[in-house]
Amino acid sequence: MSKTYNDNNAGNTGNAGNTSNAGNISKTGNTATFTKSRTEYSLRNTSTAMISKIIAILMGFLTRVVFTHTLSESYVGLNGLFSDILNVLALSELGIGTAITYALYKPIAQDDHEKQKSLMLLYRKMYFIVAGLVLGAGLCVIPFLGVLIKNQTGLENVLMIYILYLANSVLSYVLVYKRTLIDAHQLSYISEMHVTFFILLQDILQIIILITTKNFILFLAIYILCTLGNNISLSRKADKLYPYLKEKNVTPLEKDEKKSIYKNIRAMLMHKIGDVVVNNTDNIILSSFVGIVSVGCYSNYYLVVGSIHQVLGQVFRGITASVGNLGVTEDKKRVRKIFETSFFIGQWMYGFATICLFELLNPFVEISFGRKFLFDMPVVFIICLNFYLLGMRQVTLVFRDSLGIFWFDRYKSIFNAVINLFVSIILVRRFDTVGVFAGTAVSTILTCIWVEPYILYHRFFEIHVWQYFKKFAYYMVIMFFTAFVTHKLCALYAGNLWTTIFVRLAICVIIPNMLMFIFYHRMEEAGFVISKAKKFLGRRGDNNG
Repeated sequence: MSKTYNDNNAGNTGNAGNTSNAGNISKTGNTATFTKSRTEYSLRNTSTAMISKIIAILMGFLTRVVFTHTLSESYVGLNGLFSDILNVLALSELGIGTAITYALYKPIAQDDHEKQKSLMLLYRKMYFIVAGLVLGAGLCVIPFLGVLIKNQTGLENVLMIYILYLANSVLSYVLVYKRTLIDAHQLSYISEMHVTFFILLQDILQIIILITTKNFILFLAIYILCTLGNNISLSRKADKLYPYLKEKNVTPLEKDEKKSIYKNIRAMLMHKIGDVVVNNTDNIILSSFVGIVSVGCYSNYYLVVGSIHQVLGQVFRGITASVGNLGVTEDKKRVRKIFETSFFIGQWMYGFATICLFELLNPFVEISFGRKFLFDMPVVFIICLNFYLLGMRQVTLVFRDSLGIFWFDRYKSIFNAVINLFVSIILVRRFDTVGVFAGTAVSTILTCIWVEPYILYHRFFEIHVWQYFKKFAYYMVIMFFTAFVTHKLCALYAGNLWTTIFVRLAICVIIPNMLMFIFYHRMEEAGFVISKAKKFLGRRGDNNG
C-alpha cells in the first residue's frame, strides 16, 4: 500500500453529511441529539488525520532507514523510479474521485440516498475501467525499462520487481471507491484510522523481512497484501455505515447528470496530467540524465519533504467535505471569509515548515542515511522553494475542487506541465540535479501561482483578485525576511551534527513563530481564528460540564 495514499461508528449516518443546520439541538422523542458543526467535523477529521499521518510517517521513516541500510543504493533509486512511473500511468484515474466527491455533496446535504447509490454505482464501474487501463499501460512500459534505468549495475530481478509494483497499483483500485462516500460525509477520520492500521502492519512486516532476509521481492509482496486488506476493510465499513449501498435497486443517473460529471472528470484529468508530469517526472529525468543513484538521493529528501507536506495537507484534507457543504448551504461572502482565514493559516504553517526544512534537511539526511546521500545547498534551496510554492497553493486548490470550479482553469495544468518538462530538460544538461527542480519552480510561478486564485475570485467570489495578490505578496515578504533572520542566527553556531540539529531546531521553532506573530497578530484573519478557537473550546467545556 502506498504511503502517499490520498491519500468507526458514525451514529446516524443518514444525516452525517447534513450540516446546513449544524450546531443546533434537535429532539427525537424525549432524546436530544447534538448535531456537529462544520468546524467540529473539520477539527475531528484534521486532528485524527494529522496524528495518523505522523504515526505512519515515523514508521515509514524507520522502514526507509532499514531499507537504505540493508539494500543497495540502486534499489533505493529503483523504488523511487517505479513509483513515479506508475503514478504517471495512473492518469486515467485522476479526476474521477474529485468529480464524484463534488457530485456527492448536494445529495448528502439533502439526505438523498438514491442519488448517492447512483453516483457510487457509476464510480465503481469507472474504477474497474481504470484498473484495466493501468494494467494495459503498465505492461506496455516493460520493453522500455532498459532505456529508463541508467547504470543497472547491482540490480537483479528488475522485471519481477516492476510487475509487483504494477500489481499493487492495479489492485489499489479494487473496492477503494467506497472510501469517497465516507469522506464526503465529513467522516474522513474513519478512513484515516483504517489506512493507518494497515500502514503500520505493512511497515512492521517489511522491517522484519528486510532484517531477516534482505529480500526485495518479499518486501513488495507485503505492499500488495496490505493494499488489499485496507481496501476490503474500508469497503466493509462503508457497507455498515451506509447499508443502502448494498441495495440492488439502483437507478442509473440521468443523461444530463452523467454529462456534467464526465465534463468535470475531463477537467480534473487535465489538471492531474499537469500535476503528475510536474511532480512525478523529476525522478525519471534524473535517472535518464544523471543516474539512478541520484534518484536514490532525491528519494530520501522527498521522503522528508513529502512527509511534512502530507502532515500539513491533512489540515486541508480534513476541511474538504466541510467546504463542499459550505458551498451548497452558505452565501459567497461567508465562503470568502473562510477561504481568507484558511489561506492565512496555511501560509503560516507552510512558511514555518519551509524555514525548518531549509535549516535542518541536510543534517537530518546525513544522520539518517549517510553523507553520501547529501545534496548541495543550492539543490536544497530549490527543493524547499518548491515545497513553499506548493503549500501556498493548497487552500486555493481545496476550495476550487470542493466548489466545483475546476473546469475554468483546465488548460493551466497543461501549460504548467509543458513548461516544467521543457525547462527541466534544458537546465539538467547544464546544471545537473539543481536544473531539474528549478524547472518545477519556474513552471509553477509562470502558471499556477496566479491562475488558480484568479479563477476562484473571478468565477466564484465574483470580485477582483487583487486583494488576494496583495496578501500573497505581503505573506511572502514576511516569510523571506523571517527565513533570512533565522538563517543568520542558525549560522552563528557550529558544533557536532546532533548538537547542530537541536540548536537549529530550537531557533527555528522560536524565531519564525515569534516574528510572524508580531507581524500578523493585528490582522482580521488572526482575530477570526482566535475567536473561533475560544468559541469551540468554550463549547467543549460546556459539553464536558
